Amino acid sequence: MQAVAAVVAIIVRDERVFAARCTQGQDATSWEFPAARAEVGESAVEALRRLARERFGARLSTMWLLDTVEPADDASQASLECYVCFPVPGGEGALNESAEGVWVGRDELADLTWQPQDRRVVEVLGRYWDQIFASTHL
Repeated sequence: MQAVAAVVAIIVRDERVFAARCTQGQDATSWEFPAARAEVGESAVEALRRLARERFGARLSTMWLLDTVEPADDASQASLECYVCFPVPGGEGALNESAEGVWVGRDELADLTWQPQDRRVVEVLGRYWDQIFASTHL
């Protein structure tokens, strides 16, 4: 197993997940889940909270590890730790009205053009969707 290169925020609300528009060059027409690399001395959860705050002005509360997604066949890609994240009510910031993001339901995931590594995350979401949203009602 390769070292984890990034942690991915699967931000959930009202049976939808948040997708961000890529902001780099020709990738600006595709979508991704917000992701971060932990800084020295920073946990995965701290990295995701920092990412949400810096990029979207949002605050995240509870988070839990959903799965680690391994690269398909490309040795240049690294594994991704995927965390289910919940925004703090009233602390959603630009998650609500960002030109950089959209909230999508299960049936809309396939309508977006995803970055290659995020297609693997979409597959994980497909497997765990019901469990993710069942847990939001606990």
